[in-house]
Amino acid sequence: MTERIALVTGGSRGLGKNAALKLADKGVGILLTWNRSQQEALEVVREIEQKGVKAAALQLNVGDIASFELFARQMEEKLHAVWQRNSFDYLLNNAGVGLYAPYVDTTEAQFDEVMNIHFKGPFFLTQRLLPLMKNGGRILNVSSGLARFAQPGSSTYAAMKGAMEVLTRYQAKELGARGITANIIAPGAIETDFGGGRVRDNKEINQHIASQTALGRVGLPDDIGDAIAALLSDELGWMNAQRIEVSGGMFL
Repeated sequence: MTERIALVTGGSRGLGKNAALKLADKGVGILLTWNRSQQEALEVVREIEQKGVKAAALQLNVGDIASFELFARQMEEKLHAVWQRNSFDYLLNNAGVGLYAPYVDTTEAQFDEVMNIHFKGPFFLTQRLLPLMKNGGRILNVSSGLARFAQPGSSTYAAMKGAMEVLTRYQAKELGARGITANIIAPGAIETDFGGGRVRDNKEINQHIASQTALGRVGLPDDIGDAIAALLSDELGWMNAQRIEVSGGMFL
């Protein structure tokens, strides 16, 4: 996996950061995006560079579709400046936010925000970046175990992840002529700051999930970062249009 470049959205923290570091361990150059935490993003860039791998960071709000044209131009400039290239190899659509609201109480504004960040944004960002992706490249979208099992309060978030799973199959079908694969990883509950850190910091939630997971614990960022690096490895280049749940066996 040498001399490849991955764009990791939301790569300044959480699962995106872990995935960026795991890919860098395999020699993959990292262009990560951040929305509000520039300092954290620059720290990740420095950590990657200490591994002897090139890295850079750009600001991006994946819910602001109108900004994608400018972002694509900035990305072209960054690819040329850092890697002396005008293309990249892997796209990890990771950036996201949580929403925990009962279906009957969910507002249209909440719905629109989650839709823009988790579905409309990745839909049109990927579309806009396809001219920069090398033939034979990889798209890895991010879903959730919540698209398979139902937990009260997650209807909007889970519905958007379900939409991403369908979109992934269509991307695989329509981009196959360029040798581009599209798959989607579905993490289970992970101990990060996502959603206010509720899985990591709420002991009752953590213990409940662990009790309902075949491997007897809640997932850790390394569990997902390692899986992402594996899914983007050359050895899995023939895998296409697949949903891969990495949850330790939640709610079986």
